[in-house]
Amino acid sequence: MDKKKQSRIQKLEFLIKQMDKIHLRDAADILNVSEMTIRRDLNSSTGSSVVLLGGYIVKDPQKSNENGYLIFEQETKHIAEKMQVGKLGAELIQENDVVFFDCGSTIPFIASQIPSSLKFTALCCSINTFLILQEKPNCEVILCGGHYSRHNSFLTPIQLSTELDAICTNKAFISAAGVDMHQGITCFSLDEAKTKQRAMAKTQRSILIFDHSKINKVQQAYVGDISQFDLFLCDQTLPEEFSMLNQL
Repeated sequence: MDKKKQSRIQKLEFLIKQMDKIHLRDAADILNVSEMTIRRDLNSSTGSSVVLLGGYIVKDPQKSNENGYLIFEQETKHIAEKMQVGKLGAELIQENDVVFFDCGSTIPFIASQIPSSLKFTALCCSINTFLILQEKPNCEVILCGGHYSRHNSFLTPIQLSTELDAICTNKAFISAAGVDMHQGITCFSLDEAKTKQRAMAKTQRSILIFDHSKINKVQQAYVGDISQFDLFLCDQTLPEEFSMLNQL
């Protein structure tokens, strides 16, 4: 299987892990190829775990694990945007990096697009991202422990000192539910905000990752001021009021 075809199949398999099905047209838009290309990929692939049925890409019923444990119902909005932002994030990771991966529905799209050949260390605090990273053969994964929350797959520390305090990373991908020029960076959960702050305090480079739907939104939990971030990754060019920020 050629590398481009293999990459497309892997991305389709990842998307189907996030949702039960995706229309062929939407998949073509996300991968920026024709519907016919995806049809050919799936028809000629013998090892793929997804198939095309009635215009939708779904898990292959013959290969589905009926006893599999569903961690939580994944967020399915803005999938194309998250895939695009995730690609930008994955391209920033270099050999031997030590990287923190935050929780949130966008972060797994970074993990899924990191080349399997890349050797790096990952520190993460959510089960959904961990399950993707642990499949990377050259990735050393450190999962932060704590109380498990089913609604967002997040592990909240229950001890005063955690892995976040012991490990210095050179990059930290921080997700956001709100990005506002005046109110700063916010999220839904106070526990999540505390974890983000601890991760930012121990990294050389804080990278904020979000899709355009989060711009000019403010949620209840304050993470930090915009000036605390070194780089901003978004699927669209930021509005003029954010022009002084360092956007990739």
